[in-house]
Amino acid sequence: MKRKMAAIFLAACMAVSMAACGGSGASSDNAAGTDGAAGADDAAGGDDAAGTDDTAGGDDGTGGGEGGLITVGFSQVGAESDWRTANSASMKETFSEANGYELIFDDAQQKQENQIAAIRNFIQQEVDYIVLAPVTETGWDTVLQEAYDAGIPVIIVDRMVNISKDELYTAWVGSNFQLEGEKACAWLDAYAQATGKGEEQLNIIDIQGNIGASAQIGRTAGLNEAIEAHGNWTLLEAQSGEFTQAKGQEVMESLLKQYDDIDVVYCENDNEAFGAIDAIVQAGKTVGKEIGKDILIMSFDSTNAGLKDVLDGKIICNTECNPLHGPRVEEIIKKLEAGEVVEKQQFVDEEIFAGTGDVPSIKVKDAEGNETEYPVTTVTQEVIDARAY
Repeated sequence: MKRKMAAIFLAACMAVSMAACGGSGASSDNAAGTDGAAGADDAAGGDDAAGTDDTAGGDDGTGGGEGGLITVGFSQVGAESDWRTANSASMKETFSEANGYELIFDDAQQKQENQIAAIRNFIQQEVDYIVLAPVTETGWDTVLQEAYDAGIPVIIVDRMVNISKDELYTAWVGSNFQLEGEKACAWLDAYAQATGKGEEQLNIIDIQGNIGASAQIGRTAGLNEAIEAHGNWTLLEAQSGEFTQAKGQEVMESLLKQYDDIDVVYCENDNEAFGAIDAIVQAGKTVGKEIGKDILIMSFDSTNAGLKDVLDGKIICNTECNPLHGPRVEEIIKKLEAGEVVEKQQFVDEEIFAGTGDVPSIKVKDAEGNETEYPVTTVTQEVIDARAY
């Protein structure tokens, strides 16, 4: 509807935003996240590859949508996890016809080539905005240049892109993944100290996410820095669980055969944690809260199912990764429609949840040495019932 007008002020937005932010890495944890709701796996969407998967309001291919609706093309990574399902639901609920939008939703099935094809299809349909949840950080320069040349603003969500020119995307909404890892490791350190086990040897397994994804890069980096800082922490092995329960279980089964003395399993999302727990229990070992006796499971995402495992004593610490990006993306689009300048990077609020009250808060230092304190929420049924996903 307003694609040509958006293209006019896009250059101005880029100039101001680049001066303020620059670069493509996440470095702070600010701004408020807005909660939506999550539904069943890949709710309201099909499972096609690239192209026009499904829409919230019907696509006539003419651009701008019917009846003055703003057309948004959204290329989603896939439906590999509970977190991703919640992320898709948030976008679909926000960009509905009732809210003034026509959403063209595409499920890339974890394939970058599908996402590239979807973006080119969005360009051909002359959508007003493109939203991309990239499967990996690299390989986007050519297709994002095509969108830029067509005058279509691109908003990146969740994972970051590593491109040669930052002006090829308008804004990014997501999480500071390395800070998530740093928070988790600060909690583990504080918990060990609080329980009198701070000087004991900790043997750690890292079940990583998809290698090259921003969440994997950041959470792995947070753990690796903590291991370097603790002489009594040892990383036994790191393997990708691909952010899925099945792969998480497969990796954990294999590692249990190789290592007898595992103290902590650092799972880079909830679904991997579910699989790891199943493997540990089936092997006759225990998950729980006691260092030196149980295997401590740490996780990320803080989905409803993940927090239920915290309450049940299966996951000891779960660091939130807020998937409800729809309202924040809509804020950006509304500002662009009004001709306003938007921030280049926008971080969502995130919490830390634990199955014990031993650590009420943790402190994390940034690159400049400034220390920030973060509260830790002890999980109760009331906490779970209040969650939106």
